[in-house]
Amino acid sequence: MKPAINTLYYGDCLEVMSDWDDDVADLIYLDPPFNSNARYNILFGQGNGGSRRGERRAQMMAFDDTWHWDTAAVERYLLIERSQTHPAREVLAGFRALIGDGGMLAYLVYMADRLITLRRVLKPHGTIYLHCDSTAGAYLKLLMDNIFGADNLVNEVVWNYGTPSGGRVSGRRLVKAHDTLYVYASRFSRHVFNRQYTPYDDDYIESWFRHTDEDGRRYQTRSRDGTVVRQYLDESPGVPMSTVWTDIKQLYAQRGWFPNTRANQEYLGYPTQKPLNLLERVIQMSSNEGDVVLDPFCGCGTTVAAADNLNRKWMGIDISPFAIELIRTRRFQGSDVNVSGVPFDMEAARLMAADRPFEFEKWVVTRVPGLVPNARQVGDGGIDGRGLTLDKSSDSGRNEVLAQVKGGRFSLSALRDFLHVVEREGAALGLFITLDPVDSRSARAEAAEAGTVTFGTSSYPKVQLWSVAQWFDGGHPDLPALADPYTGKPMVGSLGVKM
Repeated sequence: MKPAINTLYYGDCLEVMSDWDDDVADLIYLDPPFNSNARYNILFGQGNGGSRRGERRAQMMAFDDTWHWDTAAVERYLLIERSQTHPAREVLAGFRALIGDGGMLAYLVYMADRLITLRRVLKPHGTIYLHCDSTAGAYLKLLMDNIFGADNLVNEVVWNYGTPSGGRVSGRRLVKAHDTLYVYASRFSRHVFNRQYTPYDDDYIESWFRHTDEDGRRYQTRSRDGTVVRQYLDESPGVPMSTVWTDIKQLYAQRGWFPNTRANQEYLGYPTQKPLNLLERVIQMSSNEGDVVLDPFCGCGTTVAAADNLNRKWMGIDISPFAIELIRTRRFQGSDVNVSGVPFDMEAARLMAADRPFEFEKWVVTRVPGLVPNARQVGDGGIDGRGLTLDKSSDSGRNEVLAQVKGGRFSLSALRDFLHVVEREGAALGLFITLDPVDSRSARAEAAEAGTVTFGTSSYPKVQLWSVAQWFDGGHPDLPALADPYTGKPMVGSLGVKM
């Protein structure tokens, strides 16, 4: 099928793209997991009451970048090994002989399947940018050579994003201050390439553009075909872009280290967020207005936002429902952002609860503006989501909100367990969320026995029952104002608003 443009797709990019037609994207940029052996969490409520020393801060796991040679990885590798047509079969066999079984091989198997599909959906004149670091960069380069063809390598770009003084010193090694972008054309010489320039530095201007005309315009003289001509500074494009980019700095959680990054406007709290001007450069260099830009690991949506700003069409894919919600809070020039792959009715919600229970829990939690999914999915202590109220309760001085999601049949024992969790954690409020409204009189009575909590001049149930069905009907739980998960300020925008 032909994918819809200006659309966010929720799910694994391999599954999402499996039904797509060939040749649908003019430009692909991917910033996939790096096999960093880390879990990337967003700390909730930086700058509000939950960030003080000694207080618990809610977290959500943006993504898990840890890989294991588990049953699924072994089975997928063996299928590839037995295949006579899989494009990456031989290079993966070489990797296995070189590095053995383990997390790195599992990661490379995962990436190989997705890169092959991206090769299929890239147009003949298209370009793909793979963003990575040194953790797996050498292996990914060989995968790209194998899948896209070594002759189609356009450039290896070093993005020197800078670092605060001493900020990344770790052990007996140099400070890490760059990532790598491997750039491949679908077919070299047919790919779009719009040369980019950086401004001349002050010393160069002073040394070469020494003259000023009667209008105050700076210029230098050049000899062309025996004639002396003026080259004006304001008509000169600048220095042609090289493969080392040093003029764009990384976004950091503690803003202000690099004032030229527009960080105050851009930073959304996403742990691997890239600067908007980095993606704008990529898009301007390798696409034209009206082209289709695809990001299969779109995270917080910088690529699709940059594409929209530059009058490109776009498609973004992410496996995190929270990321999809976050992207929808960004400003787009066009009409409302379309979303595919999340439930739009109770039947789809039931299917998601049965087939993808962990993703269902995350999706449900993000229906409530200000709540974020718990970083842990297994052994979570009965807590599926957390949030922080703007103000503390005048009763207990607490401001934490806990949520638990039940996608199956309601049981009174589950509610009683959650009541115990709220007390154990010393939370101000608890939200017990089910698929359908709970019609048990005894359940409502036990929730009511937990009492009420006062915030300002208003009282709220300490523990309340709420359901997905109520959300589809436009209902919301009775909660005081919650803080934005990133800034700690009052919730604004469309985060958690019904899609």
